[in-house]
Amino acid sequence: MNVINAKLDIIFKKLFTSDKTVLMAFIGDLLDIPQGKIQKLEVLNPELLPETADGKQGQLDIKMQVDNKIVNVEIQVQMQSDYKERALYYWSKMFSNELKKGEHYAELKQTISINILNFNLFDCEEPYSTFKLLETDRQELMTDKCAILFFELRKVNKSIDKADRKKLWLQLINAETEEDLAMIKETGVSEINKAIVIMHEMSEDEKIREMARLREKWILDENSNREFFRRQGLEEGRAEGRAEGKAEGRAEGRAEGRAEGRAEGRAEGRAEGRAEGRAEGEAAGIEKGEANKEKEIISKLRKKGFSEEEIKDILNS
Repeated sequence: MNVINAKLDIIFKKLFTSDKTVLMAFIGDLLDIPQGKIQKLEVLNPELLPETADGKQGQLDIKMQVDNKIVNVEIQVQMQSDYKERALYYWSKMFSNELKKGEHYAELKQTISINILNFNLFDCEEPYSTFKLLETDRQELMTDKCAILFFELRKVNKSIDKADRKKLWLQLINAETEEDLAMIKETGVSEINKAIVIMHEMSEDEKIREMARLREKWILDENSNREFFRRQGLEEGRAEGRAEGKAEGRAEGRAEGRAEGRAEGRAEGRAEGRAEGRAEGEAAGIEKGEANKEKEIISKLRKKGFSEEEIKDILNS
């Protein structure tokens, strides 16, 4: 038998805000805080379906003050290529918004972002990743005010280990059947068993199931719209690319044509210049040769005793 889907954000939030002892145990185990050490936990956004300024349903998360820390937990089902940057951005907004007017920077609280993902974000086998501000060579912690944690659900196997409470919580979120819940329940961890009872109660609550159905429909519609606009943008980008390609091709063709034309013109000009030069050279050579021949004839006639008048008559005859 299938159970209600705890990976759906509205069910996730309802599950962990229904009983404070469950939430305290869950957060304590994820953050490796020993049991019973959390003195105060307050959920700062208990509403289930907050609306954004434009009337749309926003992303559900659980924002808490845990003793002197600010902790935010979010579950994300759909893969987002820019999720690392998104997680950093939301952590920074949460961190900076805690500083009130007139307060000093030293009063900023340690801010922890917990991201539970139903997709693989990092290229590793480990399902848990913790990021802090460290000096890269000495591994010196700059400040403990920043921590961003990722839990990748698809890397969590089904083998049950009672000692690994962090893994048990993630297996609970992953559970899809009564058999899955029964295996987890056998560990006897009281807070997790209490969470299983809450899941059964939600599964039987028609109002909650309807809320879950509507929330799931909204998420599917949002994803469908996002995919539509992605494809539309892709087609527009391709069209613009083709238009730009044609324009660039025409410009390059004209430039190449002008370059080839200039090259051919220079080649033809050089060929014509050489031909004209040869012709002029030949003409000049002939003229010079005839002039030299005339001088030779005049010289011979003079030697034979002809007068200048007689020589002139001979040349003109």
